[in-house]
Amino acid sequence: MAPVEEITAQERRRSCLKKSVSESDSSTPRNLEEKESLIKSIWEQDKFSDDGTQSFFWRAHTVTVLLIFIGCLIYVSMFEPVKIDTEYNTKRGLVACILVFILLGVTVTPDGPFRRPHPAVWRFTFCCSIVYELGLTFVLFQSADDARKLLQHVDSKLGYPLEERSYGGNCKIYDENKPQDPFHNVKDKMDVFVWTHLVGWWLKALVLRDWWLCTVISVMFEILEYTLEHQLPNFSECWWDHWIMDALICNSLGIFVGMKTLQYFSLKTYHWRNLWSIPTYRGKLKRILAQFGPYTWVDYDWKSTSSLGRWIVTLAIIFVFLVAELNTFYLKFVLWVPPEHYINLIRLLLFLMCGAVGMREGYQYLDDPDCTKIGRQSWILLLTVASEFLIVAKFGWDTITIPVPKHIASFWLIGAMTLLMWTIWKFVLSHGGTKFAARCGNRTRRSVSERKG
Repeated sequence: MAPVEEITAQERRRSCLKKSVSESDSSTPRNLEEKESLIKSIWEQDKFSDDGTQSFFWRAHTVTVLLIFIGCLIYVSMFEPVKIDTEYNTKRGLVACILVFILLGVTVTPDGPFRRPHPAVWRFTFCCSIVYELGLTFVLFQSADDARKLLQHVDSKLGYPLEERSYGGNCKIYDENKPQDPFHNVKDKMDVFVWTHLVGWWLKALVLRDWWLCTVISVMFEILEYTLEHQLPNFSECWWDHWIMDALICNSLGIFVGMKTLQYFSLKTYHWRNLWSIPTYRGKLKRILAQFGPYTWVDYDWKSTSSLGRWIVTLAIIFVFLVAELNTFYLKFVLWVPPEHYINLIRLLLFLMCGAVGMREGYQYLDDPDCTKIGRQSWILLLTVASEFLIVAKFGWDTITIPVPKHIASFWLIGAMTLLMWTIWKFVLSHGGTKFAARCGNRTRRSVSERKG
């Protein structure tokens, strides 16, 4: 809750706004947009307030960080024993350079659109995404063997060919040939990745904040797995694994939980005050827990079919999202990274955090007329997805150029033509016919008025 003085001031502002809306009648013209703007202002003031307290942890501390870092460098250069090991010193120096860059970015980079749990977290994410992109750029200039050997410096277990697991084969849900365990096929598919599907789609729903986008991407990825199973054996799954376990249960349940979470955040009020001004321990605990939630909330209304530009942007979001998903599997394949390795989880977490910021920046670019360029995180994210795909194309060209079966190619051709024709009808022919009818109606009314005159 906010202080008493602030609440009183807010109530006075709201009462004035409500009075101004209620007093608008035929004698005082007021258009619909102005009324909606006033009502929106009342609603926003009801949902959000901040007393503006800047505690110790919210200050920049640039001088303190600088002095501590210089102290660390003095210790390394003057007091730490020198180790005569070129490989060890090279690795340590590279890690130190990365840490210097991240420290600089976290300290002096401007804040992004998110403020919870702390702006430094999102500045750290932005800097890590730059470091990751620099690493991808370096790998892109290597050969496939050298790139795999580089990963051995991260973990000595990497750099060895993988044994791809196929989830297809015997697709019987009930196998009568094994009466002692007839559901063994279903049990074999119940691995840790079932839970990653569910949790992953819950988090993706929080990023996209749109049920239709989530559902389309979920279904499209299952179709892509069908399409590309001749290239990666990992994509070969039973039909019930694709559509029942993945799409219908795991993905849909994750999206459903995500939508309920979005609904909670949308209805929640956000009134921030200093922790030490809260009198009760329960209130202090709730304030600490709220620190790990949103600072304020923005619902995404993409309005995908409201204009051709928004429709193209929506298709671009789906395309980039699907390419990023496919990169996850193809990078593991061409760089010989086991699916259970922790480096995959780190990449997914980085993409999740970068995607949350990038989607927020993308929505602001679409919805805010004062925003004339995409955000910095969106820029880095698009470059990262492109760089990952280029690494896959360079190291796995023989794999990704395996011809697609004719029936699959026909399916995608029909789908692409249908999408193109619907787009032309919706945004060219339909809009053109509406404008033509409107012009004809205006001409008819003018001719009738001229005859009456």
